[in-house]
Amino acid sequence: MQFLLALIIGGPLVGAAAALLPAPPGLKGKSPEQAVLRHGVLVTGVILLATIVLALGFDHDHPSTMQATTDISWIKALDVRIHLGVDGISLPLLLLTALLTFLCALYSYFKMPVGPSPKAFVALLLVLEAGTLASFAVLDLVLFFLAFETVLIPMYFLIARWGGEGRRAAAWKFVLYTLLGSVVMLLGLLLIGLKAGTFDMVALASDNGRGLTTSVQVIAVLAIGLGLAVKTPMWPLHSWLPDAHTAAPTVGSVLLAGVLLKMGTYGFVRILLPIAPDGMRTFAPYLAAFAVAGIIYGSLACLALARPGSKGDLKRLIAYSSVGHMGFVLLGIATMTPTGVNGALFANIAHGLITGLLFFLVGAVKDRYGTADLDTLAGATGAALYGRAPRLGALLAFAAVASLGLPGLAGFWGEMLALFGAFDPAAGLSRPAFLTYMAIGGLGTLLTAAYLLVVVRRVCMGGPRPAGEAAIADVQGYEIAAWTPLVALTVLAGLWPAVLLGLTDPAVQQLIAGGAK
Repeated sequence: MQFLLALIIGGPLVGAAAALLPAPPGLKGKSPEQAVLRHGVLVTGVILLATIVLALGFDHDHPSTMQATTDISWIKALDVRIHLGVDGISLPLLLLTALLTFLCALYSYFKMPVGPSPKAFVALLLVLEAGTLASFAVLDLVLFFLAFETVLIPMYFLIARWGGEGRRAAAWKFVLYTLLGSVVMLLGLLLIGLKAGTFDMVALASDNGRGLTTSVQVIAVLAIGLGLAVKTPMWPLHSWLPDAHTAAPTVGSVLLAGVLLKMGTYGFVRILLPIAPDGMRTFAPYLAAFAVAGIIYGSLACLALARPGSKGDLKRLIAYSSVGHMGFVLLGIATMTPTGVNGALFANIAHGLITGLLFFLVGAVKDRYGTADLDTLAGATGAALYGRAPRLGALLAFAAVASLGLPGLAGFWGEMLALFGAFDPAAGLSRPAFLTYMAIGGLGTLLTAAYLLVVVRRVCMGGPRPAGEAAIADVQGYEIAAWTPLVALTVLAGLWPAVLLGLTDPAVQQLIAGGAK
């Protein structure tokens, strides 16, 4: 198990280095470009397989216990350790990261984004995977910061070199926002480590803030929370997200929404809730207020983009929808209750599956029509995907109703549990305030349904294809291979939520009570 976790984190880095080397003559296939793309599929496939084996070997009877642990001294002067481990909170995120990266590599093998050499693309994709996986597996505050920052450079280049119109400005905005947030976050992490005498996240969580004064906790939560809120992203620190998604290539958008946003909310659960509970209790009402503001703001922005004549970009609309969906995650965390935090973790996974699928589908629509502009897609009779590409239209409608939280699909449970958590927040939090937040969040679900149904109506419905208009291709074989796992898991999580909640609940209960054993 220790070896598997080390392989999962280190394997993509080795694969990235190998991707930059010349391909052996026998493995080149039709071209060196095809060989390096095949290499990306192979490496990400091995990492996914290793993560599945790790999940199968995980002791599901004790998901609150850190497993597959490695603890090696690294910087003795600061007591920084290479401490790795996985529990019921981090295991689903590792699986989600490995799955989405593999599906992106598979999709890119058949539909490589327009840009420079595939060698650099594959190498950057693998470095991005390594940094993200490490963020969910490290148990040292300094290592968490390093892993958190590792993803910036590969994502910057994926947007700046393989993105669309406005890609350089969007990439710079992404990096600058995240870097500024990270500088403040680093100060908070150092404050905790120096005041507590250790950077070990397990030891700090077990202490449950008893070694830190309330003032230290408040300052630490403010500093660390700002850095995490930028990555989440929380309104009003979200403005980098729509530009980044609009400019990014399809696989960049999938990974940005499906995986990178989860690093921020994971930090709230893994670091701030157990290590600085008094500081979190101070800021929880404000966090909840920003969360519901994001829910309403994101939904209203999507409604404005979906309105006829607004020249709204479909990718930009899905990006704004992420601001709203991540608002539910933050609301669940702000309740500081097992119900709310479990809902936040469930919504994290559901958002990764559903929004990842949505960005794949929007990318496919853009490839076929040459644009993601809603007014252009609607036109006189609409893109009419139901009549011209029925399978693509059906998948888009499925992803839309999953995103709006239809019962029986994954999007429902996380939002419902977050609202339930707000109904009865943790002791010391104002129940009238959280009841107000719950009501506002409930209104957000109605607005979400409104804009997504407008999108489905405008893109999927319409008259028959006019005479002389070129036919568009329906879902291709490689698209079926890349999208089917996301559809299946969205249905599975919706019909059998205990699969995920059975992992997260014991770990959350213990984390809130005083850390993981």
